[in-house]
Amino acid sequence: MFVRIGILFCAVSMLSFGSAFAQSASTPSLDQMTAQKEIEGGKVRPNTASLELLTQGEKLYTRRCAACHSVDKNRIGPMHRGVYGRKAGTVSGFRYSRALKALDVTWNEETLDEWLTNPTAFAPGTSMGFRLGKAEERKAVIAYLKSISAPVEQDTDPDLETESHTEKPKEN
Repeated sequence: MFVRIGILFCAVSMLSFGSAFAQSASTPSLDQMTAQKEIEGGKVRPNTASLELLTQGEKLYTRRCAACHSVDKNRIGPMHRGVYGRKAGTVSGFRYSRALKALDVTWNEETLDEWLTNPTAFAPGTSMGFRLGKAEERKAVIAYLKSISAPVEQDTDPDLETESHTEKPKEN
C-alpha cells in the first residue's frame, strides 16, 4: 500500500512541481561546469555525448525525474550522482524494494535503457512505475546520468611543489 501511495505522490509531484526539485541550488548545470572549467584553464573532460544531447538530457531529467529523484540527495527515489557504473540497489541510506536489492545489475547504457523503458518488467516487484517511452529521450537522460557519474579528473601541475602542512605536537 505504501508503495502505491509513494508512486502516486511521485506522479502528482511530477505534474505539480516539475523542475522545482531538479537539482539543489549548489549543484551546477552542465553549462556552468563547462564554463567554470574553461575559466579555470582546465581541460573539459572528453565525452562521447554532445553538449546538445547532455543539455537535452539534463532538461528531461529535470522535467521527468526530479519529482522523485535528485542528483545529490535521496528522496522518494535514490540520488543519481554516480549511478552510471554502480551496482543497482546500493546507494547508502536509501531503502530499496526487495526487487532492486536482489537485482544483480550494474547500470550502463543497456541496463538503464531497459530499466527506463519498463522498470516493472526489468525488476518485477520494484516500486518504480515511471516509464520513459521514447528512445531518444532515454538516450539523452542516460547520457546526462553518465556525465554526472564520471569521476572528475584532477589537473596536476608537475612544476608546483607540495609542502607538508602537518604540525608537530607541542611539548608540555
